[in-house]
Amino acid sequence: MLYIFDMGGVITTTFDMKIIYQKLKLSKEQFNEICNFGKINLLAEYEIGTITASYFWEQFYARIGNMQHLDLNGINTLQADLKVITPEVLSEIPEYKYDLFRMCFHPELQKDVVKVVETLKKNNRVVCGTNTNQSHWENHMERGDYSIFHQTYASNKMGVMKPDPEFFRIILESEGYEPQQAFFTDDKLENCNAAASLGINVYHFKSASGLKAAIKKIQK
Repeated sequence: MLYIFDMGGVITTTFDMKIIYQKLKLSKEQFNEICNFGKINLLAEYEIGTITASYFWEQFYARIGNMQHLDLNGINTLQADLKVITPEVLSEIPEYKYDLFRMCFHPELQKDVVKVVETLKKNNRVVCGTNTNQSHWENHMERGDYSIFHQTYASNKMGVMKPDPEFFRIILESEGYEPQQAFFTDDKLENCNAAASLGINVYHFKSASGLKAAIKKIQK
């Protein structure tokens, strides 16, 4: 049996982006508007590994500068082009010289779930299937978090992220298992639904006890 575990929200606590929003004095919607202001969605591209952390922040602050200088025939068009951000908000955004994704990331292992992985590994193939970015990947590597798995499949290395079904197809093909021979758990329902659409057994993660019960059910 192939067991696929999400990382953040399952193996470790979930990273709260509110920390970054607060440091930048932005709401989630304002942060996303900056990321989407241009030809590419910076955050999405960072999550699938097509851009680096340094490029993300370089472009993030460049976009802020571009937003502050939007002008057409002497008329500032900022309010017409942007929906949730204002010139006043843009002028107050602090510029950090370090990678906030890295410096603000302090996940904690959920030891009861780690024990489940260690037990399963004795007789099964157990891998990690995670949406992550360069900064978080490096942090997890330093901590040795991925070492509890036989292998890790990460969005920033694969070029595709959950809930795209292709994410799971790649893992199944790489591991040599059919969907019905696999089990996936994630704290995000949309990711579980994507895996289930392929025929993979899933558990929408709520607790270690619930996870154990779901695994026991499919092992009967």
